[in-house]
Amino acid sequence: MIRWLKDLWYGVYTVLVGMTITWRHLFTKSVTLQYPSVKWPLPPRTRMRLFMNYEDCIGCGQCVRACPVACISLKAEKRPADAAPIWAATGQPIKLHVSVFDIDMSLCCYCNLCTYPCPTFCLYMTPDYEFATGDLTQHLYRFAKKDAVFLTEDPKKKAAAAAAAVAPPAASPATPPTTPPVIPPATPPASPAGASGR
Repeated sequence: MIRWLKDLWYGVYTVLVGMTITWRHLFTKSVTLQYPSVKWPLPPRTRMRLFMNYEDCIGCGQCVRACPVACISLKAEKRPADAAPIWAATGQPIKLHVSVFDIDMSLCCYCNLCTYPCPTFCLYMTPDYEFATGDLTQHLYRFAKKDAVFLTEDPKKKAAAAAAAVAPPAASPATPPTTPPVIPPATPPASPAGASGR
């Protein structure tokens, strides 16, 4: 009987202790983050998933040479001589046709070394970090596309023409200020002949 009462009291006591802690923390400010509906802001210069803007790639291959883990695959061939000229957004002419540009993010070490030598800034790290998958092949991203729309006009010339159209007309050369005609001072009338000064 005594043991039963002790066990009963112990059960009630532990519940009261637990509820005391619960009630104490119930009215304190929450420190947990309700992920994924709420996310912490990423710090500046965060390195996450790579992205490549295919329309601005000139096929130079500098990113492939800079990658220390060889996660970028690129194949480019010279464009036909009779093809219409196309440009990247930075104004560089695109002379190579990029048929393959693949990035295997399962091999990427997120060093960001591939983005620095890119002359057209078409390769960059995005803030997207939620791309986990159970299939490893889903981390292979193919950026080359057949329906890409390229710039057929040099953006540098276009920007210069737009700036010239907006600029105010050139001012005409300054004309020298006109000076008023010089008027000689008035001379006193001459005295009549024979008049004395007395």
